[in-house]
Amino acid sequence: MENKNNEESVFTKNHDRGRNAKIISISEDDSKIIYHCKKDYSTSFKNPEEKVRASYFVELVLDYLYPNKNIDIEVTVPRRTPEDRADIVVYEEDGSEYLVVECKKDGITDAEFKQAIEQAFGNANSLRAKFASVVAGITRTAFDVSGFKPSEREKNVISDIPEKYGRTPKYKFIKGEDDKELKEVSREELIRALEKSHDTVWQGGKLAPTTAFDEVSKLLFCKLQDEKERTITKKGDPYKFQIGTHETPEEVSKRIGDIYKYAKQKDSEVFKDDIKLDPKVIYSVIEHLQSINFSKTDLDTKGVAFERFMEDFFKGKMGQFFTPREIIRFCVSMLNPQEDRLVLDPACGSGGFILNSMDYVRELADKEYPKKGEEHYRMWHDFAANNLYGIEINDQIARVCKMNMIIHDDGHTNIISTDGLRAISEITKIHQGFGRNKFDLILTNPPFGATVKSTEKDYLEDYKLGKDKKNQKTEILFIERCLHFLKPGTGKMAIVLPDGILTNSSLQYVRDFLMEETQIEAIISLPQFVFAHFGAGVKASLVFLRKKKQEEKLGNYPIFMAIADHIGYDATGRKDPLNDLDTILKEYERFKRNSKGYGGC
Repeated sequence: MENKNNEESVFTKNHDRGRNAKIISISEDDSKIIYHCKKDYSTSFKNPEEKVRASYFVELVLDYLYPNKNIDIEVTVPRRTPEDRADIVVYEEDGSEYLVVECKKDGITDAEFKQAIEQAFGNANSLRAKFASVVAGITRTAFDVSGFKPSEREKNVISDIPEKYGRTPKYKFIKGEDDKELKEVSREELIRALEKSHDTVWQGGKLAPTTAFDEVSKLLFCKLQDEKERTITKKGDPYKFQIGTHETPEEVSKRIGDIYKYAKQKDSEVFKDDIKLDPKVIYSVIEHLQSINFSKTDLDTKGVAFERFMEDFFKGKMGQFFTPREIIRFCVSMLNPQEDRLVLDPACGSGGFILNSMDYVRELADKEYPKKGEEHYRMWHDFAANNLYGIEINDQIARVCKMNMIIHDDGHTNIISTDGLRAISEITKIHQGFGRNKFDLILTNPPFGATVKSTEKDYLEDYKLGKDKKNQKTEILFIERCLHFLKPGTGKMAIVLPDGILTNSSLQYVRDFLMEETQIEAIISLPQFVFAHFGAGVKASLVFLRKKKQEEKLGNYPIFMAIADHIGYDATGRKDPLNDLDTILKEYERFKRNSKGYGGC
């Protein structure tokens, strides 16, 4: 289940294989490469394009079984003006040209990829080769050149080049067959594949970035269903999320549409709308994603890649839905979730607190069951599926959170889209898992600054902190709402609050409410810039509370307080090697041990 080399790219693995097989030589400083082929060819290894070419050359020899003596590099192409060179040419045993390959660096645009296709065709037609292949990182397209008109670019697409001069396969990827399985990829490769998919769908601005993100998510959902669901693709069958030989965009698009309809019926809460993309756009996205094995790519790689992908398109526009990872990890560590605890975020955004709680329990499972296995999997996976809950008012962001959960291996069925401040009885009607006095832990960063007006929301009177008021700030109402959800006596929460709640004289009544209803365990003051690069500049603190039992009385008790000047990143969002949060966490643990009678902590 774990990929220990998740930072090692497909290219690096192939380079190592090639060196071991002595079909390429790379200098110790990685500056030069020699291809041991028809005529040994030496060149610089610093160009990203060269790394792609070296990787594909190794695959041609070791996976497709073409003898390296039948392969040449940088072949001059006749009848081309200006003079052109083919990156790789594979020859048949009689010396005639068989396959022409055009290599490009990973991450090129769709337009650049189309240019590369034209270059490959020009070279293949001039050399009278049977096949052409265009490789740009993990995005690849192969063509049957000899059997079609020189202008054809659609009907002559093939699933993959033949192995050892054999027949063209109908499909390249077969479920459960080792040599035809999907590939695990590194974090950066996954990020680039997602970015390329988004750019393809975005079409240079034809769609809003967030709409494009939605459409990519739908296709990603289909990809994950194809990998996981036996009812969609059985072991031994070709994966459906791929392009087969001589398949048109319309045929591929219909097959993906069928997966989506089936998955939508089975799980209607993730996506309600149909896929709204042209078949050719769907076809191009599949080119970027078809070779990747999402299920077997490890969770950390998937999690960070999807988070980076999300932030690129939502930050600034929807920055309020993101809490910095450093803050999230600190809060989760302070509350120390266990696998039997129910965890809630009633303003969950993209799911940061929920997912990091899952990761925390997964790390506990690593310690408990170091050999992994079924017990390890059940410990964290049952927690993810059954114990993590979230509410998000924005339907699009709720879908993002669900997709985030699905990519992390589930728990998405307990994420709902509704107003987290509405009557709990109404929330329970949507999902029976939500209830008053039910949750062990709440971690949340509620929306700041918005105002709930009594003329617009009839629930304001239901809150002690809203009664007899014409309006109230959302962050104040969320304090009380969290206490509604928490178990009396043992329930704890970590909440991000603007400093005004803790200092403004006009809000003394909120502080009085907190002292009456909770035991304040810790307050951590954060720097002014914490949320600045997420689109908000409010000075805030982290407040950790325990909900008291009814009639519970507390005398004087110690409260842990600290100031964090450094939090792992600076005001511009760049990584800062200094992070006071690690030290504060250790000091808090010491404080708990040394505080006699420190109830509930």
